[in-house]
Amino acid sequence: MTITIVLLAMIAAFLGLRLYSVLGKRTGHEQEPVMRQPKERTIPPQPQRDEVIEGRVVDAAAPRDTVYHPSAEAGIRRILAADREFDVSRFMNGAQAAYRMILEAFWAGDRETLRDLCDDDVYAAFDSAIAEREARGETLDNRLVAIEETTIIGATLEGKIADIVVRFDADMAAVTRDKDGKVVAGSLSDGVQTHEVWTFSRDLASADPNWVLDETDIA
Repeated sequence: MTITIVLLAMIAAFLGLRLYSVLGKRTGHEQEPVMRQPKERTIPPQPQRDEVIEGRVVDAAAPRDTVYHPSAEAGIRRILAADREFDVSRFMNGAQAAYRMILEAFWAGDRETLRDLCDDDVYAAFDSAIAEREARGETLDNRLVAIEETTIIGATLEGKIADIVVRFDADMAAVTRDKDGKVVAGSLSDGVQTHEVWTFSRDLASADPNWVLDETDIA
């Protein structure tokens, strides 16, 4: 399973580099999540006129750092046509919030929050990684230093199921402690750049406005 493989790969990478584990598909990448505050993912009106900046399509109603690649434009427009309440800027703010929340939940072993924000497969991967960590008696002391850039790189609509692929470029620091609280990997004084690709999904026919994490990978 891609999720499991990436999770293991990330965990190994972080231990070797002495860095974080954030969550993306590479669960080892522990970061703080942020997307839609749980149960609060409302999406407002359709965006205004788009403009192109350095070859990238930018939603006029979104912050200047909220962009999507031209390859995602067709999918975004299909989603806008199917859901008049969808708003790119709101979605991006929610995606960043979910990113932090999911990462923090994974680092803390908060299964309840993960269950609410992830689909079954992603949750199972996180749950397994947390269980292995608990079996070793290890805890994570990770921190998301900053999310440098968030970009939509893909979007599709299959029937009523909308998927939006988001790339997160962030800086984080991480520490792994053993059962006695001793540091066995990482350093909070050192940060590392991380690049992850998360796919968020939503059934547009559902009354639930929330998007869930459907897939994660490293960029």
